[in-house]
Amino acid sequence: MTNPTILPAWKALAEHRREIATAHLRDWFASDPQRCQRFSLDWGEIFFDFSKNRITDKTLGLLFQLAEQSGLAARIESMFNGESINLSEDRAVLHVALRNRSERSIEVGGYDVMPDVRRVLDKMRRFTDQVHSGQWRGFSGKPISDVVNLGIGGSDLGPRMVTAALTPYQKQDLRVHFVSNVDETDLLETLRNLNQETTLFLVASKTFTTQETMTNARSARDWLIAGAGGDSAAVARHFAAISTNHNAVQAFGIDPENIFEFWDWVGGRYSLWSAVGLSIALAVGMGRFEELLQGAFEVDQHFRSTPFSRNIPVIMGLLGVWYANFLGAESHAVLPYDQYLRHFPDHLQQLDMESNGKRVDLTGKPVDYTTGPLVWGQPGTNGQHSFFQLLHQGTHLVPCDFLVAAESQHELGEHHAILLANCLAQAEALMKGKTEAEARDELVDLDLPEDKLAALAAAKTFPGNRPSNMFLFKRLTPKILGRLIALYEHKVFVQGTIWNVNSFDQMGVELGKQLAQAILPELEEGRTGDHDASTAALIETCRRWWDRK
Repeated sequence: MTNPTILPAWKALAEHRREIATAHLRDWFASDPQRCQRFSLDWGEIFFDFSKNRITDKTLGLLFQLAEQSGLAARIESMFNGESINLSEDRAVLHVALRNRSERSIEVGGYDVMPDVRRVLDKMRRFTDQVHSGQWRGFSGKPISDVVNLGIGGSDLGPRMVTAALTPYQKQDLRVHFVSNVDETDLLETLRNLNQETTLFLVASKTFTTQETMTNARSARDWLIAGAGGDSAAVARHFAAISTNHNAVQAFGIDPENIFEFWDWVGGRYSLWSAVGLSIALAVGMGRFEELLQGAFEVDQHFRSTPFSRNIPVIMGLLGVWYANFLGAESHAVLPYDQYLRHFPDHLQQLDMESNGKRVDLTGKPVDYTTGPLVWGQPGTNGQHSFFQLLHQGTHLVPCDFLVAAESQHELGEHHAILLANCLAQAEALMKGKTEAEARDELVDLDLPEDKLAALAAAKTFPGNRPSNMFLFKRLTPKILGRLIALYEHKVFVQGTIWNVNSFDQMGVELGKQLAQAILPELEEGRTGDHDASTAALIETCRRWWDRK
């Protein structure tokens, strides 16, 4: 538990930054034909090219020293060994146990958790097989045609992302939907075209008290019972729960046999590997879900056993530290050139910003250095026609991750070749840029006055030297997707270790929830509360407008 800024490697990196401040990636590539070979890793259908980063061999060496001086190796072992590394909540952090495909035991407090993990996976398989075979039927005897996952945060973003990403592998006669927002529009628009007789709800809430999820669940239950002619017994055939609160689940009307447990050592944003992934298993089948687990397990093994110099998530994390703490980058763009990965940046926003968006270190002391970056992005090529302008010519340094498959899930003319060409071109353009002389050469035939020529050439000049990583994978399969997700999970772990923060609590989400609980009765019942003038005026205005309805 050390302030990283006092480490020798941190100080050396600060000095090194000054040494290479004026260096340009274009020149490094021109002078070093082996640069890509040295700064890339080919790892079983994933090619990780990090050569377009503002680094040298010395940079990497110092970053690896920083990882060593921060105790990263020991921290990795602590996680895999089930130690309570979530210090503020005194919990182990064992999402790696959820996808452990080996016979190795993993213990928490001397208790091997793997039999429980396998038991829940077996229960998920039986349930999924029942729904897929038509054996599971609703209150009127009809098989299930639609599944609605009710959750929020990690109980929504991960499963939603994976289900969309694996659309080509989905069962054709079963549709899976996701509702997270407490805004009634989300639920009503989802239910609009569904049939109570054939709809199954999954309520994903560890405590079964999450306000948004339970509000949606109660409204969904009312909708179901209305379609069942007022028979509340129908709930048992149309609801399952992913929760640890058995009493509350049963009080809701859900059959105890339809409760899928997970554990306090499973963080929400890491929970898609658990029973929270039941919606994924229903969408693509339990076999595909286990392929997803296998991909993540392979990354776990790679992360735990591979030297830092060839360790992909370690390199990813250290590069992020380099940009955030030494080159002033405040955000990080994730750019999947794959429409099926459209929710991937959304999932990574929670994974990264909820984990490392912290202002105090593990001892509770305020940090005096940058921690987690803002994470954002959307699929290419859409982004090229919106925010890429800022990436290329804006004043912000935004490191980028490009993700693209060499092979498409479909064959439609030259679509995929165009997509690939655009992805590779954008990364090259960010790196190379365009000099003013090159811009002037393009304008030589326009015969413009010098002042207009100079202005136009300046507008067409790209500084380049904008860093990016490229994740080129052969095809987006469940296993490859599992690998990609786990790589980013461990990247976040690496950065949290370097920054000496707790990546596994999320106290920052609590204050707003507490204040909302106080404001709700004031809105609904007109109670008077103790608020600032702005909040009080907003509550009063809502009440006044409601009274006029």
